[in-house]
Amino acid sequence: MGRMLAMEARRMSYNTHVLDPDPDCPASKVCDDQVVGALDDPAAAALLASRVSAVACEFENVSLDAVTAAERVCPVYPRAEILGIAQNRVKEKDQMVRLGLPVPAYAPVRTQEDVEPALRVTGLPAVFKTATGGYDGKGQAVVRSLEEALTAFEDLRPHAELLILERMIRFTKELSVVCARDAKGEMACYPVAENIHRDGILDVSIVPARISEPVAAAARELAMAVAEGLDLVGLLAVEMFLADENDLLINELAPRPHNSGHYTLDACACSQFEQLLRITCGLPLGSTDLLSPVAMVNLLGNVWVDSNGEPDFAAALTVPGVKLHLYDKKDIQPRRKMGHLCATAPNADLALSRALTARAKAGG
Repeated sequence: MGRMLAMEARRMSYNTHVLDPDPDCPASKVCDDQVVGALDDPAAAALLASRVSAVACEFENVSLDAVTAAERVCPVYPRAEILGIAQNRVKEKDQMVRLGLPVPAYAPVRTQEDVEPALRVTGLPAVFKTATGGYDGKGQAVVRSLEEALTAFEDLRPHAELLILERMIRFTKELSVVCARDAKGEMACYPVAENIHRDGILDVSIVPARISEPVAAAARELAMAVAEGLDLVGLLAVEMFLADENDLLINELAPRPHNSGHYTLDACACSQFEQLLRITCGLPLGSTDLLSPVAMVNLLGNVWVDSNGEPDFAAALTVPGVKLHLYDKKDIQPRRKMGHLCATAPNADLALSRALTARAKAGG
């Protein structure tokens, strides 16, 4: 994410500095300077802030102490208070309830004695999650009985002091909306993405989502209500479930550029990364208009493993409308996001077909 933001900044002739413990991190090739330091080091964060006019965060699970140290020196987007909410699933759900926004039934779990009462709130099946940490399907388990819930508690409790049980929603689609909000309170939403996950990791995003316009409008309004309720300045991705009754329920928040918004690089007038740059630099919001239907497919390290080396990207790029984005990550591992393919087309179904075909040709 930091690499893509720095690339947009370079295009617009802004200088960028990054904080990363790895001097050879993906953003290092395109930024102007780097503070080599731990992401949870307040001194390193303050040093970074002293060299720039504003700081933007590329993911939400950063040290609040570090962000607070940076905030003492210059503006940080999003601010530490919002990051603290997004880092804790219980705080996140509690905040949505305070704002009067819909979420699945949930209950915090701290001890084994909390499990059974929590299940009375959520019902079965339910999803047990760590309240902090965990992403891409990590730190969670589906439970269908009290016995499974107790086992999941024992498995997850060593990884976090606080857990959360959430009702497992029978959804028809998983959706997300990336919303931009600037310091003046002006907002703009990107088109709704229809997301498909595989093994807990985002696999495919299809835009525009194959839903009715009233549902799409409601999803955008919900995302804007969250951004306004949090008084966010920056980007906010709101992940939602579309339930059987065409009800929208908020699943998770990500106050930053989002994987499901990568399609904006190739299919929108202003990408999510340029948008964050505009907000950070005090520029007007850019157009979120969709220029073409598009589908994005993630490229995980599995594609390299299955190809026994370099995937056949030459073959992938024979598919019309396809663009390749690689993140310059050196450590190739299964389930690690190494890049993505975007395919544009006259309609969403053809875009999806092109994206999947290109990935298959690459070896994935």
